[in-house]
Amino acid sequence: MQAKKRQKADISNPTNDPAIAAVMERYAVSVTEHVLSAMETHDTLADPVARQYLPAADELVNTPEELDDPIGDDAHSPVKGIVHRYPDRVLLKPVHVCAVYCRFCFRREKVGPGSEALSADELAAAIDYIKNAPQVWEVILTGGDPFVLSARRLRDIMTALNAIPHVQVIRFHTRVPVADPVRITDDVIAALESEKAVYVVLHANHAQELTDSVKTCVRKFIAAGIPLLSQSALLRGVNDKPEVLENLFRALTAMKVKPYYLHHPDLAPGTSHFRLTIAEGQDIMRRLQGRVSGVALPRYMLDIPGGHGKVPVEPRWIAPAQDGDGYTVRDYRGNSHPYEKTRKDGD
Repeated sequence: MQAKKRQKADISNPTNDPAIAAVMERYAVSVTEHVLSAMETHDTLADPVARQYLPAADELVNTPEELDDPIGDDAHSPVKGIVHRYPDRVLLKPVHVCAVYCRFCFRREKVGPGSEALSADELAAAIDYIKNAPQVWEVILTGGDPFVLSARRLRDIMTALNAIPHVQVIRFHTRVPVADPVRITDDVIAALESEKAVYVVLHANHAQELTDSVKTCVRKFIAAGIPLLSQSALLRGVNDKPEVLENLFRALTAMKVKPYYLHHPDLAPGTSHFRLTIAEGQDIMRRLQGRVSGVALPRYMLDIPGGHGKVPVEPRWIAPAQDGDGYTVRDYRGNSHPYEKTRKDGD
């Protein structure tokens, strides 16, 4: 059965503020009725869901370090729709539109209404690139959001990837299960069927987003045997307190979604109001270490500007002792403890 046609929220004239109009002129804005229902208020300073999706005048402020392509996709795109940054995996970007547009998006200069999906020939060329790269073990579908595609188009992509022997893992990165869960129909789930490992990584930043509809959607993937991971962005005014992230990660884990990455926000234009310092993020992670089970604790990651890849930037827990004999180890409370060298640690 086809899902009913989804209605987008009418936010074409949210206020009489000309700054908001200017933001909407520059950057894509789209909010689903489901996301609106998850908001307790439309105040972007007070509501952690509204802050993620509704335009704000702060988006007109650009800082010198911000980049149109903050993670360097373009430099690693050998053919349209492919980003090949790591030897054993590629991004496949079949579409450049989303169900919603996050105000902190690192691809905000490249996605939005009017952006092209790959044509049939362009998709075929992208698939051919993967076929001719035997080192590619994993294909990660992103965009845009791959789950805005129809079940038929998803099935066609899966059929093509399933036919490539060296591709062993297929991963989908998506906001749809959180932002527009009715899109995840039984036909979509069936389209993902594969003998290869298929993972879905959903994006959620606050426990308030995890509505009953989202939980029902997640159960569809689990019932189909598709493991779920989550990724979150560390955002000022949304989840920049340990207790807020604790609630999010516990809620995801209880839904059988493994928290995977907590991203330090990228240097996308007009997003400085969301960014914390890395030192602030490390302090939050240090405080989470003792209050959240390891099963529920993601890695804190930075995508190095310029396309140099992701690296963990978690707090350091161990360092050589100042006297050069052994190590000093910090616990999650911030207390320091000596740790002696073992024989293998010796000079």
